[in-house]
Amino acid sequence: MDLQTTPTRIDLKRDERLLIEWADGHTCTYTITYLRSMCPCALCKTVRSGSDPHQLVQPEKKKTSLTILPGNYTGTLTATHAEMVGGYALKIVFSDKHDTGIFSFRYLREICPQRPAPEASSA
Repeated sequence: MDLQTTPTRIDLKRDERLLIEWADGHTCTYTITYLRSMCPCALCKTVRSGSDPHQLVQPEKKKTSLTILPGNYTGTLTATHAEMVGGYALKIVFSDKHDTGIFSFRYLREICPQRPAPEASSA
């Protein structure tokens, strides 16, 4: 792992957010709802892409303005459990019982809501 994908601190507040401080000094804060909506499991990726996993040939689709993700968002969404997977990821179980997403540190860095400031170029 490189500095951008090596966490030095992981702090989960189950009813609020996940905070990760990275070895390169950057900090990312993810709300629990954001993490659930960005779940990297196969089902959630398929739903986000608008594909039907049961069709071998996908028909041309019209882009809709609304994507509905699986899960129960009627109540307050929390993380009920989280655990390390090897030294490369976190598995998070959500209060809507969704538990198949393994969030690699690389993926968590890619979806970080706080983008690092662009480096100033020397002129």
